[in-house]
Amino acid sequence: MVRGVLFDKDGTLFDFQRSWSGWAEDVLIDLSDGSPDTLSSLAALISYNIDKKSFSPDSLAIAGTLSEVAEALALGLPGCDPVMLENRLVRAAERVVMVPAVPLVPLFEGLRGRGHILGVATNDAERAARIQLEVAGIIDILHFISGYDSGHGGKPDPGMCLAFARGAGLAPEACVMVGDSTHDLVAGRAAGMRTVAVLTGVATARDLAPLADAVLPDIGALPDWLAAQG
Repeated sequence: MVRGVLFDKDGTLFDFQRSWSGWAEDVLIDLSDGSPDTLSSLAALISYNIDKKSFSPDSLAIAGTLSEVAEALALGLPGCDPVMLENRLVRAAERVVMVPAVPLVPLFEGLRGRGHILGVATNDAERAARIQLEVAGIIDILHFISGYDSGHGGKPDPGMCLAFARGAGLAPEACVMVGDSTHDLVAGRAAGMRTVAVLTGVATARDLAPLADAVLPDIGALPDWLAAQG
């Protein structure tokens, strides 16, 4: 029986392209300081298409941490301090207007009402995640929130997944990791959890299926899957 449900955030709770494309464009325009050539080179470093306002499936920004994104962008900004750039990206992330993949409050209240312990593990910064989850109205329903900077490491390493299981008092095999990227699923499996993929990110079912116990269109289908597990 699955008792603990650990969610990725971006691409899972929130539609990735619709939530983060504006952030990327604003950050890149700001960093390029009016130079079209710099804007183009910075966008290429994180595989972001300025014209289409979308990320490519292989973009570092999809599954990587903001620290990794900062290190990549710093390559196109001579003399830039990656740590200072990371702080700048985190502050920008705190202002992102997130677009829920499905109505989150009724879903999370329903899962909690069925006895599930809920958490979020994201490669975003914890402070930015908490702001976004509070705005979404679900922060008080969550037992666990971790970002890449919370002390448990980032995905695909299993540290956040194992910390959630410990904090919930559950064996990893009584938990499921729900995410939209291979990083999420690899982390869950490495921790000994079951894994469920959703298609509200950029990865396809073909990308995710080899690492998932189930592939769902979005987290709205999760309650029925959980009920079928017994």
